Amino acid sequence: MMPRIQLLDRSVYELIAAGEVIERPSSVVKELIENAIDSGADKIIVEIMRGGKSFIRVTDNGCGILSEDVPLAFKRHATSKVYSKEDLLKIGTLGFRGEALASICAVSKVELITKRSDESLGSHYKIEGGEETEFIIGGCPDGTTIIVRDLFYNLPARQKFLKKDVAEGNSVAATVQKLALSHPEISIKFLRDNRTELLTTGDGKLLSSIYLVLGKEFHDGCLPVDYRQEGIRVSGYVTRPLAARVNRIYQNFYVNNRYVKSATCTYALEEAYRDRLMTGKFPGCVLNLEIDFGTVDVNAHPAKLEIRFQDERSVYNAVYFAVKNALLREGVPESVSLSRSGADDVSFKAKGVFRSEELHGEQLILRAPTKEEEESFGPRTISYSADSQGSCPQEKSAQEIRSQDDGKEHTDPSAEGSAFMGSAFMGSAFMDSSQEALDGNASHDSPAALEGFKYIDRSSVLPVREETPSEAGQETPIRVVGEVFKTYIIAESGDDILIVDKHAAHERYLYDRLMAGHDTISMQLMAETLRLSIGYDQYEILFENKEICSRVGLGVEFLVPPFVEVYGVPSVMTLEAPLDILNMLADSLRSKRNGDGSDLFSGFFHSLACKAAIKANSESKLPELEHLVNLVVGEKLRYCPHGRPVLARLSKKEIERLFRRIQQ
Repeated sequence: MMPRIQLLDRSVYELIAAGEVIERPSSVVKELIENAIDSGADKIIVEIMRGGKSFIRVTDNGCGILSEDVPLAFKRHATSKVYSKEDLLKIGTLGFRGEALASICAVSKVELITKRSDESLGSHYKIEGGEETEFIIGGCPDGTTIIVRDLFYNLPARQKFLKKDVAEGNSVAATVQKLALSHPEISIKFLRDNRTELLTTGDGKLLSSIYLVLGKEFHDGCLPVDYRQEGIRVSGYVTRPLAARVNRIYQNFYVNNRYVKSATCTYALEEAYRDRLMTGKFPGCVLNLEIDFGTVDVNAHPAKLEIRFQDERSVYNAVYFAVKNALLREGVPESVSLSRSGADDVSFKAKGVFRSEELHGEQLILRAPTKEEEESFGPRTISYSADSQGSCPQEKSAQEIRSQDDGKEHTDPSAEGSAFMGSAFMGSAFMDSSQEALDGNASHDSPAALEGFKYIDRSSVLPVREETPSEAGQETPIRVVGEVFKTYIIAESGDDILIVDKHAAHERYLYDRLMAGHDTISMQLMAETLRLSIGYDQYEILFENKEICSRVGLGVEFLVPPFVEVYGVPSVMTLEAPLDILNMLADSLRSKRNGDGSDLFSGFFHSLACKAAIKANSESKLPELEHLVNLVVGEKLRYCPHGRPVLARLSKKEIERLFRRIQQ
């Protein structure tokens, strides 16, 4: 028989309601900071202890609360931001439900100190488990301070589901970061266990907050966005395609300065980058949508993270075209003029062309330098002194370098094996990147084009396989004909044509070498340490596995979360990709947290090999192709780590049958 229906006791339904709003310490911090922002504060201080489980304090210099309103503020459905049902149709504040303080005090011990500027005295109020314990009128500074102690002290079952102090603290820090990015005009200070982890300037400049919150690398890779369409303004910053990340944790969307998670915005952002990013890369952003309050429903989720748009299509179009326009502007090179006495200004020479400031429609006009301009502004390059003092680079003309190097012996870059250590594999170009600034009439393969550059032999990093006696005397030598589509190598071996996928082959070779010696991966040191901001989750799992970082050739020093300093990367990787390596290792550690060591290394080395391998659609010289084909045949490489074939054979008989030279 069904039990009788009855009203729940207040102590029960308040705990149920609190559970919808307060899930963990970061939920408390989010609600309190949002209330501080709504109060008009321009300075907010957030302090936590033990990840926020034992102590949270949020202090602001906002408008404060009237003394007679203090007890009412902790009642359920009590708010100063909504007065009628019409107000629910155009919500412009961050908090409005009137449940935050009531939910917090229902599961913790709360202390409130507040004073309005027009009052001579303030209020000191204490409430535990929803029951008032103390209310005193006295002196205190303007603004509001709320202290939350012993979260879920009266709900032991909920306490058991809280994570470690570090994990909960990282979640709080991530929440503070997101709110700091939404309001650059507010100075936000965050302290964890008496240590300052974040302090924003409050100067109103979003780029300043991006630099302090997301780090220098993200800041340096930003493109400005400011676009209006159909009554929606999209403003902020997105990352350049080359600064894309390996996950979506750097995508930050705000609607009317409220942080939200929106599949519509995410899809529009990534569609705008279509055909501009490598597979597995994702753009980062800090974008705010200013939209009519009446066209957004922010009351769709208790935590207000998910919202509904009245017109999803217009939001998609606004984000898509805002980002697309920013990327198109990035694609137009800036023009730089060099003035000379007695002559008109000329455009700056870059990579063998002169960039003209004149635009016809949307097409950028590029023209080649005239002979007179070439002679007057001779190509220049940068030479580096290799003395023990590490001197700075000096600018020299190509003619000066040629005269200095006359009579010196140059290493032949066409030597088999060593030429394969190109920039696509090694991470530093095997010839100075300013090679393109040399005489434009000289072929890149000619000795003249290589004068003034020292060739670096990288064969010690990718060992050339020693031939066995049987291989040295093999009767069917391999002749590389070339490559097609900058991806597939065509070679002749006896009566067979070999077709090799150069990326898949190189990826397989690197993966096998990494797996064979994962305990002895060498590290290449960076000339200068790089300070990076990573996700708090990544920081936590990497910090717990510092020994593994060293074992895989990653030199990293852990600073105040979420910042790290990288001083070395695995020798097979480029020096320009340390952030990707950190994220790949963190992802492997997370996905294999409960697996064995071999699974961990397999997953990470799989990602590492794919990242380091020579890329399809990239330029490759004949010695590189020859060396790679020899590796494929000699090492018997057949499938890449993804399972795609490396090598395909086409027999002479099949070709002759195709052209009807034979009938069978």
